[in-house]
Amino acid sequence: MARFYEQHGRRPSRAAGLAVAVAMTAGSAVMLTAPAAHAEVIDVNYQCKTPIGSKGAVSPIDIKSTPSGGAYKLVMSFQKGVSSSPVELGKGAMKPSALIQLGGAESGTVPVAGPPNDQAIPANTPIKISDLSGTYTPKGSGKVTFTASTLTIKALGTTTTCTPSNHPKPSLSLDVKGSGGASGSTGGSATGGASADGQLPQTGPADSAVALGTLGGTVLLAGAAGALWLTRRHQRV
Repeated sequence: MARFYEQHGRRPSRAAGLAVAVAMTAGSAVMLTAPAAHAEVIDVNYQCKTPIGSKGAVSPIDIKSTPSGGAYKLVMSFQKGVSSSPVELGKGAMKPSALIQLGGAESGTVPVAGPPNDQAIPANTPIKISDLSGTYTPKGSGKVTFTASTLTIKALGTTTTCTPSNHPKPSLSLDVKGSGGASGSTGGSATGGASADGQLPQTGPADSAVALGTLGGTVLLAGAAGALWLTRRHQRV
């Protein structure tokens, strides 16, 4: 490169050189930065236990997350129906809900639910599940995975339970940082008989000193009042 500039009689400006260095540094930083979240659409083979027998269907499942303070809003989407009804389901007759299985740095499930159907569902047609949403609050820190789990459909007084049978892969993974406490726990000081950690107020030397000081002041005032009463009595006599 230096020989090229010598042959052509031109030297690169210092500003141009700095610009190239900055661009190369920025490119390296982008390449070294790992994504904090990864999501993909996963086919889930649901086997459903319905009031009229067993049914099954495969639906691609998508789980997305949106940070909200110290928590994440989860949205679980179904691209295909997973069951059907022998009779028409009128508007608002079907209510879906599901569980999302946690893995990696966390364990347990996150419940998600959706609104009732906004349109009538004809008989013997796939039931399209609306988007299901819920809130996940990290308890610890690390990579957490989210996998579609049990789906529940309530309609016309009946309950249909659908369970994944193909051991699906996670639809979402997140690098989270939690507070280390249980979800939903509250802090702050307590008032009344117990403190925030459930213990009764301590009565140590400091409390005893305050109590003795108060008692001593009361005795001193009583003695002064008695002396004043005796002095006035002798004056009247």
